[in-house]
Amino acid sequence: MNDGSRMVWRVEGMDCASCVAKVTTALGHVPGIANIEVNLMAERLSATVPPVSVAEVERQVRGLGYTITALPATGAAPSHAHGDHDDDPADLEKPWWNTGKARLVWLLGALVGGAYALSLLLPERFTYPLFLAATLVAVIPFGRRAVALARAGSPFSIETLMVTAALGATIIGAAEEAAIVVLLFALGELLENVAAGRARAGIRALASLIPRVALRLRGDGSTEEVAPERLAVDDLVLVRPGDRVPCDGLIVEGNSSLDESPVTGESIPVARGPGDAVVAGSINTDGALRLRVTRAAADNTIARIIRMVEDATASRAPTQRFIERFSRWWTPGAMVVSLAVILLTPFLFGWDWSTSLYRGLAVLLIACPCALVISVPAAMASGLSAGARRGLLVKGGAALEAIGAARTVAFDKTGTLTEGRPRVTDVIAVPGRTADEVISLAAGVEQGSAHPLAKAILVEAGTRGLALPPARDASAIPGKAVVAMLGERRVEVGSPRHAAERGVALGDLASTLERLEGEGKTVSVALIDGALLGLIALRDEPRPDAAAGIAALRAQGVNAVMLTGDNARTGAAIAASLSMSVKAELLPDDKLREIAALKAAGPVVMVGDGINDAPALAAASVGVAMGGGTDVALETADAAVLKDRVTGVSELVGLSRATMTNVKQNVAVAVGLKAVFLVTTLFGITGLWPAILADTGATVLVTLNALRLLAWKPPSA
Repeated sequence: MNDGSRMVWRVEGMDCASCVAKVTTALGHVPGIANIEVNLMAERLSATVPPVSVAEVERQVRGLGYTITALPATGAAPSHAHGDHDDDPADLEKPWWNTGKARLVWLLGALVGGAYALSLLLPERFTYPLFLAATLVAVIPFGRRAVALARAGSPFSIETLMVTAALGATIIGAAEEAAIVVLLFALGELLENVAAGRARAGIRALASLIPRVALRLRGDGSTEEVAPERLAVDDLVLVRPGDRVPCDGLIVEGNSSLDESPVTGESIPVARGPGDAVVAGSINTDGALRLRVTRAAADNTIARIIRMVEDATASRAPTQRFIERFSRWWTPGAMVVSLAVILLTPFLFGWDWSTSLYRGLAVLLIACPCALVISVPAAMASGLSAGARRGLLVKGGAALEAIGAARTVAFDKTGTLTEGRPRVTDVIAVPGRTADEVISLAAGVEQGSAHPLAKAILVEAGTRGLALPPARDASAIPGKAVVAMLGERRVEVGSPRHAAERGVALGDLASTLERLEGEGKTVSVALIDGALLGLIALRDEPRPDAAAGIAALRAQGVNAVMLTGDNARTGAAIAASLSMSVKAELLPDDKLREIAALKAAGPVVMVGDGINDAPALAAASVGVAMGGGTDVALETADAAVLKDRVTGVSELVGLSRATMTNVKQNVAVAVGLKAVFLVTTLFGITGLWPAILADTGATVLVTLNALRLLAWKPPSA
């Protein structure tokens, strides 16, 4: 039983998935530690640790060559420039070419280059010690790390392979090649460092969207400059034309157009006025706005995006998990093959022992899995960062991989395919009642509800200047109706299906209901004390880009279906205008059954706005929240399209497929180069330094290929 507390550390120096595996394996041997989580992009380690083991955790991590700093358990790690394994924290703010890893590469390069230059003028006995010195300069830190990893449970590490091969080469008199081997290995580590720094820089760029200063309004109407971090919920903030919005908030005064492209990727400025929500990081283009802060800085949209992207990179895709499992067998297997080459080839092929030892060491270097291990996470991190820059948030590699494989995308209707801003078009009261009475009572029941239809009824009541009766004992019948007591009267507002189940006959209004639904309108039936009160018809128009979004999915070979709780006639009318199939009159449980049926034919993506969609989002292969959705949608969904555009879903599919294509290219390069050099090494065509170049070169190629994804743009852009 673990009685420890949750601890959080910042770990600097991790630059690939292999680093994460090393830290995790090492800490697995610490007594009492549990729930170990290592986040590469956030450079964060968290674990449940007994007080007596805290020092041992930090000793183990430092022994691996990383810098570790304790953080408050509830705090997030701040973003810094990427450092290296063996440098002090001051290196973390330096450019990559001035870090400890870079200085090691420059030193080795100078030693090797100087030795080669002198070898043209001096006898070998004078230049050989220089090659030997270059080898030992690098082998000492790498060897120290290899020993620490072996003690921590990772005897077959990349460092072990490299150190063994380099020392073996010096023993057989090939110090020149050994020096080049360690130089190329150090260069490969530096390149991984730079790649990780580039990926982290993409995340840090999001944080730069928050301005350094906010104008907080005082009680007397004057303003004071404060850091956005000091803004509290309900503070009033002035945002002038041209300013960046420093917080998430609601407009209390003013009208303007806001450029939300830095956050959502939506290129067209959107009009905002009193009562509308605005997000931190957007740009006010026109008039002055007064905002009421709705979220603290640590929980605003930008902060949440950064946390989601950082956490997403810690979630491994199935392909990445396979590569990591494969690499664990690859390294010890390669050492066995290398040993076989050394011991068996003299007897099988008549090689002399010097040749078999040399080629066996080369095989050992070819076995370094650096390029293979980094091939998948590098592409995934770039894909996730590229998506975040365009308002496409994906919570992990598994979701990113699954989206592109989807056979079907299921859409909720209201607020997803439609604008989510329905308006009341018709109010029909039963004889003896008035339209105002129907709206007033219905609005009384709906007050406090966040559903778009409820909001439309409340807006209609406000337009008519109606007073709302106080409600009590309000409750909802999922997918059917809302109910409340208004005074001593029980009022229900729900679907025609709910009225039928209550045994309420529509009488002369039945034909009116059929006509309204045939016009593509949603009709709510109002009941009072179990008797018919009237009908309220509402219409919610499809989003302007909905048809284009569905067509884009169809062009990608993905089927689209609408799942709605609305009546069949309304659902069919909207689906027909979008050229898609529809399943209507679905309760939440019915949606789950439809999702299960669709999943039987292949992966399914469910897209919703989060209102009543959380169960279906969770049940699908991948759940996508539209327009940022509600908080529950962002918690439940695997991805989010921050801009209110249906085309964003096809962009997610395109991003996923581009990322997986990049992954396949990387794996092919990493494995292909090794296969070529394995053959040339065994035939004596290439030697030690080309063997390590096979891995370093592959690391360079897969890193550059992965970084290409940072510039990914959807075809429509």
